Amino acid sequence: MKVVVQVVEKVISEAHIYIPDGLTESTIKQYIVDRYNSGEITPDLNIFQVDFESISATIVQQPQEVA
Repeated sequence: MKVVVQVVEKVISEAHIYIPDGLTESTIKQYIVDRYNSGEITPDLNIFQVDFESISATIVQQPQEVA
């Protein structure tokens, strides 16, 4: 029997980065979003927490062979 199992988890990642001094709140947000979207922040991200959300399984019907 073949079963497809799906696990849904919420992953919280954390990065400690340095940003230029003197930026406004909106500029800080845009700076972080731009770094994230460009992939530049990805190497700095570490998994901080994983929360289990749900699990489900579906039995896959296999075609029967004709003898």
